Amino acid sequence: MKSLWFFDDVNLFKILCPHKFKAYKASHDFDSYKKKDYIYFEADSANKVYLIEKGKVKIGYYNEDGTEVVKAILTRGDLFGETAILGESKREEFAQSIDNLTSICPVGVDTILDLMRSNQSFSFKIYKIIGFKLKRLERRLQLLLFKDAKTRLLEFLDELCADYGYDCEKTGDKVIHHPYTQKDIACLIGTSRPTLNVLLNELKEENIIEFNRKEIRIHKKTA
Repeated sequence: MKSLWFFDDVNLFKILCPHKFKAYKASHDFDSYKKKDYIYFEADSANKVYLIEKGKVKIGYYNEDGTEVVKAILTRGDLFGETAILGESKREEFAQSIDNLTSICPVGVDTILDLMRSNQSFSFKIYKIIGFKLKRLERRLQLLLFKDAKTRLLEFLDELCADYGYDCEKTGDKVIHHPYTQKDIACLIGTSRPTLNVLLNELKEENIIEFNRKEIRIHKKTA
């Protein structure tokens, strides 16, 4: 339980009493990873969940022909490996650091289950976030199977807007400050980086977006 202090900084866990964290702040554990380091592999034992303190983590798997399929790219404050809470005994995916300064807070599944048993609100929040992530993953896989790359990009921009966007009062545009590189976005929508660049420039020429390295501006729709 000594790693749980960090949860106090994450909205999901603010429902827990503050005194439960103060006792652990002097003795917390973090695991550090460099770019391309694996946190776990497919078929590893699923006995922990993980919270990202900083950096980025790629979640994915390899299909039968060895092609990598990226399910998600997670950043600070995100929880992963949570299917272990549902009874998963072996990992069905890999988790890999894609940042040179990734820091992870691991928490044993038994600890999480004890907290869930003793705190109904916490338990509800955990199941809610698991359901939300599964729904988002299902949607993304449907897009990969049935939609063209431009549609997948537009859908992904909608997700980014919901997660990181805000309204620009002067123009009515949606401004998105996000943590993803173009390579990250290309992986998530199942296309190549050059194709993504072409699509972004097409949307720019159509006056739908403006973009740079860390910001995307979605122009206000006009009649």
